[in-house]
Amino acid sequence: MTDTPTKTTGAEFPEIEDDAAALFDDAPEAEAPKGGRNIEAMLNVGLDVQIVLGHARLPISQLLKFGRGSVIELDKRIGEPVEVVINDRLVARGDLVKLGDARIGVSLTEIVKDYVSEN
Repeated sequence: MTDTPTKTTGAEFPEIEDDAAALFDDAPEAEAPKGGRNIEAMLNVGLDVQIVLGHARLPISQLLKFGRGSVIELDKRIGEPVEVVINDRLVARGDLVKLGDARIGVSLTEIVKDYVSEN
């Protein structure tokens, strides 16, 4: 006696086919997502936005000497664009601008091409 595998089709088990058909007939129709619905879900996602004025590399010994009024020299000059970093990725550069009520902002002057996908 040899055990040979046999193929089965739904025809041998009509009660299973009827149950499956009834199950899918009672299921609610899946709605196709409306245009923009997926994007709307992402609009409230928070991103970490940083405006980088410049960088400095200091030894720990110098850092420990800092106190109130200490000055850290940055690698940028006055008038050079600042960097706009989103989630640790450089996305743009811009100029600092004065806003009302003693506030500052950034006027974007360049979008970094590496950030923008070509797709």
